[in-house]
Amino acid sequence: MAVVEAAGLRKAYRDVVAVDRLDLAIAEGEIYGLLGPNGSGKTTTILLLLGLTEPTGGSVRVLGRDPAREGLAVKRQIGYLPENVGFYDDLTARENIRFIARLNRIGDRESKRLIEEALAAVGLADVADRPVRTYSRGMLQRLGIAEILLKDPGLAILDEPTSGIDPEGATEILDIIVRMRDERGMTVLLSSHLLHQVQRACDRVGILHRGRLVAEGTFDELSSPSEEERVIEIRARGLDDDGINAIRAIDGVSDLTVAGEWIRVRGNPPDGALARAVVESNGELVELRGKTATLEDVYLRYFQE
Repeated sequence: MAVVEAAGLRKAYRDVVAVDRLDLAIAEGEIYGLLGPNGSGKTTTILLLLGLTEPTGGSVRVLGRDPAREGLAVKRQIGYLPENVGFYDDLTARENIRFIARLNRIGDRESKRLIEEALAAVGLADVADRPVRTYSRGMLQRLGIAEILLKDPGLAILDEPTSGIDPEGATEILDIIVRMRDERGMTVLLSSHLLHQVQRACDRVGILHRGRLVAEGTFDELSSPSEEERVIEIRARGLDDDGINAIRAIDGVSDLTVAGEWIRVRGNPPDGALARAVVESNGELVELRGKTATLEDVYLRYFQE
């Protein structure tokens, strides 16, 4: 079952199009990474899924419901962690979560067990009685995830959950997210611009650029070689600008960058033609090797400008 279904989804603020004809499907039980730089449309997409803003075109359904028309019903089934999560500083973590449980109409007797389980799952059981004002950013993010676990929703939406957190803390949060899927069967939408941190957590990713989904698939699918994404690295000495331009002019070269003695070529040119261009330009060919494009290469290709 598709937990999230969007078709031609569009959101415009006067002349600014934040989400442009977005087609999106997230399957039950998967971790889907929505990737893109700031301003690419990730946050607006989340607002549309939560029913916090109405689309100006297309359609969207979350857990079978229309967020714009059935907002309360959708919100009851979604757990949301914003980038800057907020709690009452003078209350302890346990008191904050108990208050949230009451807001969700979970009785104290039932919530006591759920709170202990949620705090233990995010590694905060030993510090649950400390005031939240003493918590680091990473601990606050884990407390926000505990709030989601308490609710046990059908869909968890996490907006930049590892932003501003040290690598060790980010790894802990990503491990928790994977357990949310593996142990609870929860569907997770993870929005981020930190590609290297979410690569190992997500089953599929979608790359947003200017409100449009420009690439989507598993990491293997997106990083597999193609005519545009094959990368060849050439190490050459004594190559002048004319030699570089000779390589750039070879049929099949779509992009070329130079860093010292290394020349990185994208495209699908014949290796022999590349070697010949170096030699005929009086350069010394030291090394020529093929390199499978990484997901980071694919990602950066859309944002070079």
